[in-house]
Amino acid sequence: MGFVFLIFSLLLFSSSSILAIHSSPTKNSSQHRRRRNVENIYISNPKPMSDIINVVGGPDDIVWVVQLSDLHFSVHNPERADDFKEMIGPALSMINPSLVLVTGDLTDGKSKDLLTMKQDEKEWKEYQHTLEDVIKRSGLDENIFYDLKGNHDNFGMPSGGISSSDFYSKYSINSQLGRTGQVNSFTLENGIRKVLLVGFDSAMAVELRGPTNLFGHPTDNLLNEIDSKLSQWDEDDTSIEPVTKIVFGHFPLSFSAATESKVTLKEVFLNQSISAYVCGHLHTRFGKNLKRHHYSTDSHLFSSKTQNNARSIVMDIGSKENCSERIPPPNEFWEWEMGDWRTSRVMRVLAVDRGQVSFLDIDFQSGHKKIIVFPTFPQDSRFMLTSSSLYQYTCSDDLSSYSNIRALVFSASPITNVTVKIFDSKSESGNLITVMKQSMTKSVAETPRGNLYTAPWNFTAFEDPSPDRFWLQIEAIDIKGHSTMTELRPFSINGISCKFSWTWKEFSVMGCQWDALYHIILWTFYIVVLSILIVPKVFFPVKKMQYSLFKNFKAEKTIGKFTFWILSEIYAVPFVWLSMLGYLVYLILFPWLYGRAFSDEMPRGYMTFRGWVLKSNIDNGNTMLVGSPDILVVVLPHLLMVVLPSIVLSVILSAEKTVYLDYVLSRSSKRENDDNEESIGCGGLYESGENGFANGYAGGRWIRKILYLASAAILMKHFKNCRALVKAYEMNPLVHFPIYSFFVPILLAHVIYKTMRAK
Repeated sequence: MGFVFLIFSLLLFSSSSILAIHSSPTKNSSQHRRRRNVENIYISNPKPMSDIINVVGGPDDIVWVVQLSDLHFSVHNPERADDFKEMIGPALSMINPSLVLVTGDLTDGKSKDLLTMKQDEKEWKEYQHTLEDVIKRSGLDENIFYDLKGNHDNFGMPSGGISSSDFYSKYSINSQLGRTGQVNSFTLENGIRKVLLVGFDSAMAVELRGPTNLFGHPTDNLLNEIDSKLSQWDEDDTSIEPVTKIVFGHFPLSFSAATESKVTLKEVFLNQSISAYVCGHLHTRFGKNLKRHHYSTDSHLFSSKTQNNARSIVMDIGSKENCSERIPPPNEFWEWEMGDWRTSRVMRVLAVDRGQVSFLDIDFQSGHKKIIVFPTFPQDSRFMLTSSSLYQYTCSDDLSSYSNIRALVFSASPITNVTVKIFDSKSESGNLITVMKQSMTKSVAETPRGNLYTAPWNFTAFEDPSPDRFWLQIEAIDIKGHSTMTELRPFSINGISCKFSWTWKEFSVMGCQWDALYHIILWTFYIVVLSILIVPKVFFPVKKMQYSLFKNFKAEKTIGKFTFWILSEIYAVPFVWLSMLGYLVYLILFPWLYGRAFSDEMPRGYMTFRGWVLKSNIDNGNTMLVGSPDILVVVLPHLLMVVLPSIVLSVILSAEKTVYLDYVLSRSSKRENDDNEESIGCGGLYESGENGFANGYAGGRWIRKILYLASAAILMKHFKNCRALVKAYEMNPLVHFPIYSFFVPILLAHVIYKTMRAK
C-alpha cells in the first residue's frame, strides 16, 4: 500500500464535495504441552459453535489475550523472524494470556524490489519453525494460538485449498489443529463472565496478485455465520453470566467491501452489540492513531474526522428518566487497528476487566520488556464505549466496581513496589499537579496467572464534565531495581469520553469507506473531465477563437473571461482534444492490460476498471469478474495522477503558446519610441535572448521550462506505475498493455512539439 496514500489524499477532496479450538490428534509431543502455571480446560460445547476455555488461577473477573499482526516474515528480511523468536517467546511467558491471536499477513510474499508478489514456501517454513520456537519458549499450549490469513498470505491463489502454492493450509497453526472454517469462536469463562471472541477470514476466495488484492471480501454466507457465532449465548437459559463480545480479523472495516446484498460487517457488529473489533493490515505508515468509534448513526461513506462523534448524541442516555424506563444505550463498538511487527515490532494485550474492554500496545523496538504495566480501570477516556459507560455509571445500582484503581503487572522478577499517581491538568499555572499518590497492592496473594494490583480511592472526587482533566500514571519496580512507568492517559469516571482527531493520513484510511467511494470518485472524474472536454467544443467550435478570447481576457481581466479563454485552449492543438476524448472512452470500454493475475502458470486475464476478467477453475471454465474495488489502486492513480495532470498540462502549454504569440506580435508592431514602454499583453513574463523570439523556440521562455519539468514529473510517475505493473503481472508493455503505456507519453510529446513555435 505504499504508493496508495498520495492518491487517497487527492481523492478525499474531490469525493467529500459529492455528496473453538478443536483439539485434534497431534503429530508431535509439542502439541500436547499444557500451559505453565495455568489450567485451561477445553470443554466439548453442547452447541458445537464455540470452544470453551475455562480460565482459572487468576484474578476475579478479568481475562486477557495477546494480539500480533502483520509479521511479514520474509526471506529478504530474516531479522523479522529472529526478533520475533527472541522477544515474543519470553514476553508471552511473562504475560501468560488465555489466547494468542495472529491477525494476518504471516508472510510477506514479495520480491526484494517489492514489485513481484507470490507465495514463497521458504517463508512459510520459516513461519512454522518460528512459531514452534515461540510456543516452546513461552511454555504455552499450542491450542491457544490462532493465526488467520491476510492478503499477503493469499497472493495469487486461484481458489482456496486447490493450489500447490496454498502454503497456509500446510504450515499454519490453524490448519495443523484442524481449524479449516472461515469463522471460529472461543469462549473464555472465569466463573463470573463469558468473553466470546469470534475470528473470521474475509480474504477473496479467488485471490489476485498484488496490488489489486487490497480489500477484504466478506460474503453473505460469511456474515450469516459470524452473526450466528456472535449470538450463540444470547438465548442460553442455563447461564446467567454476562457476555462480552470481541471480534478479530485482518482487514479494517474501511477496507472491507459490502456483500452482494449490500450488507456490511459493521451492520452485523452493531446488531450484535460487540465491544470491539481488532484488526491489522494498515501497519503504522499512515499513523499510530488508527482507531475508530462506530456508532449506529454514522454516515456510510465517511466517519467524522473527530472521534468520538457520538458523544454529543448520547449525553442524555444516562438521564434518570431513561434509567427508570430502563432504556438501553445505543449500539456502538470500537475498531482498533494495531501496528505491525514488520517495522514497528508491536504486540498488543487486550483485557476484559469486569466487562470493560481496553488494550495496551507494547513497543519492542528497544528490545526485551522486563516489566509490563497495564491499567485496566479507570479506562482511557479516549477509547471507552461512550454510551454504555455513561449509562452504566448513571443507572447502575451497584458502583462497587468503581471503588478501586486496577492494573495488571507482568514481570519476569518479583515486584517490590507499584505506585499510582493522578494529575490534575486544570491548575492555575497550566502544569500538571499531583492530586493523588498511593501504593497499590496485589488483589490476590498468590496467583499463577499474572498479578492484579489495586488501590482504593474516592472515585466521586474525580467526577468532572471534562474527560481529559485528570490523568493517570502507574510505576512498577521489581526486586532487581528495574522500573517501568506507563504513559500518561486521561480518564473519566462518569462515562464522558474524549474527542481525538485523525491526521489527514489517518482519516484517509480509517474514516472513509473506500468500496463505496470508488465508483463515486470514478464517475465524478468522468463527468467533470468529459464536461470540460465537450462543453468548450460546443461553445467555441472555431479553432482560432481562443486567440480572440485571450484578447478579451487581456482587456477585461475577469475570472469569467479567463475561464472562457482557458477552456477554448483545450482543442487548440490539433488531434489532442479528439485523441484524449477517445482515450477516456477506451478506458471505459476496453481492457487496460493483459497479465498473469495468479502466481502459477495459469492463462492470462485482462483487467478493466471493473476488475479482473478471469477463467474460473471452479465454475466449468466460465469467466468471472473479481477484484472490485481492489482495482482502484491501479485505476484511480492513473486517472487522477497521470491522465488528469496530462490534460491540464496540455491546456497550459497551449495557453503559454498563445501568450507568447501575442507577445511576439506586439513586439514586432511597436514603434522605436515605444521601446521603453511596457509591452501589450503578458510580454513581461519573458525575457528574450539575442534571437530566441525570432526563431520561435523556447530559449528565453522560462515558464515553459517549468512546464517541461512538470511533464517530466508526470512521465516519471507514469513510468513507475508501468514498471510496477510489468513486474506484478509479468507483462510486456509493447504486447500486453501498449495503449496504457504509450498514449500519455506520445500525447505530451505531441503537445510540446506543437506549442514550441509561435505561429
